[in-house]
Amino acid sequence: MEREDWDLKYAGDELLWRAEPNRFLVEATGDLRPGSVLDVACGEGRNAIWLAERGWRATGVDFSAVALAKARRLAAGRGVEVDWVEADVRTWAPDGQFDLVVLFYLQLPSSERRAVQRAFAEAVAPGGHLLVVGHDMENLTAGIGGPQDPDVLFDAADVVSSVEGSGLVVERAVQVRRPVATDAGDVDALDALVRAVRPSDQSRMAAEDKQPRGASS
Repeated sequence: MEREDWDLKYAGDELLWRAEPNRFLVEATGDLRPGSVLDVACGEGRNAIWLAERGWRATGVDFSAVALAKARRLAAGRGVEVDWVEADVRTWAPDGQFDLVVLFYLQLPSSERRAVQRAFAEAVAPGGHLLVVGHDMENLTAGIGGPQDPDVLFDAADVVSSVEGSGLVVERAVQVRRPVATDAGDVDALDALVRAVRPSDQSRMAAEDKQPRGASS
């Protein structure tokens, strides 16, 4: 889907998604100290706004002007400031690095998605984290909802491969379950989740200090 498609999808006064943050964002960031955060393809901004409420200096980028207009209204109503950027994440590059980079449910063809994941992995500052969540490939056959095009789906291993060589250390790469309410009760959707960290200079030096030293001649 391109910019015009998402503008139509976000049209209307009501939020397309819930105002509450994604459950995996809450779980995966609970142990992190607030700093700067970049929410990539932020949509209506619910995750960036939730992080801003908790002391993060938040930036949200999306190419849908309609979604960002809703994000601005939601942020104003909740009394927080977020730097909103209207741009296509396939070509936009941030000015500087961030303590946390979030990519949630980015629906792009595989070749574009991998390039975006790698590009924004490079935007993680030393000591900072990358958090990726998206519809898992197995959701097509064993889950519910989500895109039905296999080319925009992935698994955790695919994300790990995309960011390989970026200097990030993967802390968690798993398939997770997300309950979805239906008329027949809750049914689990399947998502892929990856959290990775870029070691700081201090932690890298500490790790090197623990390495056994060779005997001097």
